[in-house]
Amino acid sequence: MGRRQTDTEIGRFVLLVLLLLGSVSCFMVYLCFSMAYSSVSSSSDDGVVGNNNRDEVSECCRGIENLELWGDAVKWGSDFKVDSSEKCCMACKDMCGGGGGGRGGDEPCLCDSWVFCGDKQACGSRFGECWLKKQKDTLDPAQRDSGDHVMWTSGVIFGKGEGIVGLETEYGVLRIKLLPDCAPLSVSYIIELLAQRHCTGCRFYRAESRGRYWDPEGNHIKNAPFGPPYALIQGTFEAHGTIFKDIPAESCPTVKRGAVAWVGSGPEFFISLANHLEWPEKHTVFGFVLPQDIENLERIARLPTKPDVWSSINVFVLEKPVHLRFRRINTSR
Repeated sequence: MGRRQTDTEIGRFVLLVLLLLGSVSCFMVYLCFSMAYSSVSSSSDDGVVGNNNRDEVSECCRGIENLELWGDAVKWGSDFKVDSSEKCCMACKDMCGGGGGGRGGDEPCLCDSWVFCGDKQACGSRFGECWLKKQKDTLDPAQRDSGDHVMWTSGVIFGKGEGIVGLETEYGVLRIKLLPDCAPLSVSYIIELLAQRHCTGCRFYRAESRGRYWDPEGNHIKNAPFGPPYALIQGTFEAHGTIFKDIPAESCPTVKRGAVAWVGSGPEFFISLANHLEWPEKHTVFGFVLPQDIENLERIARLPTKPDVWSSINVFVLEKPVHLRFRRINTSR
């Protein structure tokens, strides 16, 4: 048989309910903050590589021949020798955020540049020396010497949050994570443009949306054609007053959404709005637009265009070119 609750019992019951509600409220607040933090973390600069070409980027380890970079040594080459420039580069990567340069990791980047002596005849007893170094500014690495007389091969590694440049447009900034370990010559040219603080003549002149052929994530829709439109923004990085030298093919992975790549040997380039698995792997990819800036790219793709024909290919040219300028991005935390 049931019994009537006393006032004391009712008070205890109310107190218990209030404590329970308070606990649930605290948990919900914690959950919201956790989700917000995770969202910020997942949209970090390295996320663009993680969602696209992480495996291909992590295996890249290239340098520039006949170049000697300076900097504070974190591992002396006189005590550390390897048999290839790739192994020297990978040794530096392993000290940069647990693999930096696209492989992920949150540890401090202790090495961001490397110098290797790989010419047996020129290096003599120094053959195989691998110097691991730390730069004061990875976007302006200290250079000791360059030219055919230099026996060294050097490269740069960008850790998490480093190596990001901003491409300013009137429709917002496109932050680009550069890939010096995959395309060192290409990145070296971009760094030159960054140092000039202007890029007069640099512009987008072609814009083609995803249309109905690729979904918002850039995946091709089954049985749909591959264009036109071709889901890309095209332009030039040939700045007035500079002499551009053709850049040889470097790393040519599958072109994915957000990839920044050369058309041929440059200075014409494009940024992809889709995963172009149908394209042959012949375009040097030297960077990726950060995921949170892709919408600015989509805005440009929706600008007014006019049809044209280039070498029997139907294209869409912007009625008004979009001018570009490089700037540094502050990534201090």
